[in-house]
Amino acid sequence: MPADPSQEAARRRTFAIISHPDAGKTTLTEKFLLYGGALTSEAGSVKAKGARRSATSDWMELEQKRGISITSTVLQFPYRDHVINLLDTPGHRDFSEDTYRVLAAADAAVMVLDAAKGIEPQTLKLFEVCRERDMPLLTFINKWDRPGRDPLELLDEIEAQIGVHPAPVTWPVGIAGDFRGVIDRRTGDFIRFTRTAGGATEAGEELLAPDEAAEREGEAWTAATGELELLEATGADVDEESFLAGISTPVYFGSALTNFGVRLMLDGVVDLAPAPAPRVDVKDEPRPLDAPFSGFVFKVQANMDRAHRDRLAFFRVCSGRFERGMVVTIDRTGRPFATKYAQQVFGQDRETVEEAWPGDVVGLVNATDVRIGDTLWVDQPVTFAGIPSFAPELFWVARAKDTSRFKQFRSGISQLDEEGVVQVLRDPEIGDQAPVLAAVGQMQFEVAAHRLENEFGAPVELSPTSYTVARRTDAESEPALKSMRGVDVLRRADGTRLALFESSYWLARVEGDHPELVLERLVAEGGS
Repeated sequence: MPADPSQEAARRRTFAIISHPDAGKTTLTEKFLLYGGALTSEAGSVKAKGARRSATSDWMELEQKRGISITSTVLQFPYRDHVINLLDTPGHRDFSEDTYRVLAAADAAVMVLDAAKGIEPQTLKLFEVCRERDMPLLTFINKWDRPGRDPLELLDEIEAQIGVHPAPVTWPVGIAGDFRGVIDRRTGDFIRFTRTAGGATEAGEELLAPDEAAEREGEAWTAATGELELLEATGADVDEESFLAGISTPVYFGSALTNFGVRLMLDGVVDLAPAPAPRVDVKDEPRPLDAPFSGFVFKVQANMDRAHRDRLAFFRVCSGRFERGMVVTIDRTGRPFATKYAQQVFGQDRETVEEAWPGDVVGLVNATDVRIGDTLWVDQPVTFAGIPSFAPELFWVARAKDTSRFKQFRSGISQLDEEGVVQVLRDPEIGDQAPVLAAVGQMQFEVAAHRLENEFGAPVELSPTSYTVARRTDAESEPALKSMRGVDVLRRADGTRLALFESSYWLARVEGDHPELVLERLVAEGGS
């Protein structure tokens, strides 16, 4: 009997992990893979064809040098008769726009916090993006095996800074740095953890009744139960309705390094995170899961490693069954595209995908006509809303250092634009001679320069402009704006006009003096 898209979707959990770079996101990702059976006994190595070893997520040379995630990857593994699609995101606010795109493909997110640092200001924007989208958010307070802050203080910070109500599912026994285990608030049982050598295997767990736990843990147990009484008094219990609405966040305590609490966190994803639901199209109508195939492109990435000099367009299956080789229509252009080369990417390893279901993520190789935000469909047309671009805050001019490499420079700039590494703004009269690269954070320029030189052989010279804020405008407003001092109007590849201003004060004055001009705000302007 053939599989049913609704039944297959019910088995899927598609979520993203967001965190500050050093909060332990990559470690937690690897430990999820360990518990899903996708890692060998050696931490950081992946089961792959021919027993080849490879990194699980971070692949770019610059990422490895910096020790941070710049791009996002997609990892799929089985767990408890479910299929887990884990979308790894950049761990830095400079790449919050890429996080925003990835979240468009996720049904929930796991927020990882450092027990000693809590919510770090550099990455507050990443968490706010989830809140703005009313995305269901689970929280993992990591590194409880090291000295850290008071758990009640961390809960207060989550509520104060993000505006979601924390609802602990587990509660630590033992202060940060002296981690004994957790109390499962749903049952009252104590789950005592046992260390494993190097955290390379699943942590041993011993289930104790409250009386036995009190006898064995003494003061640590007394302190933990006292804190739980305070939580009970404030009604900080998991409520499915408020969690799914993005109002509350279930909280888990643990240590990804030692595997303490990792299984409980992964169980939380399966038990609480929503399964894929019908996606709403531009007409505000849901596309049924059982409708013919449709998908939504949320990421484009080229040159993912030196063995694969190609371009992948990642899409999430929204409805129906995807079959490799099927001819899909790119909604934006109306053109057909044969999906002969469909893959799942696992770190630097790839496997051919024969079929996929709602919630799954597939990479199309060398899909040169496919862009971020595109809708793909078969038989029954549909258009899903695209992904808005973030308001850039930094604007730098790019020029090829070697004019004989201009062709490579132009090709590289175009590719980085399509991937969303930076936004590329052009003056139609100048073209690609000196495009303006617009970004949310400084590190995006570093990535662009690194990739232009190393992947395209086109060393680049970047110089800052005086512009600080951008607004969307139109053809009718362009001549008046371009005639003003301290204002320029440039275009994105899709034809969108952006008016650039040297200061927000000058922008406010222009808006006040010329209310007839179109000056629309962009997403996440000013870091809000």
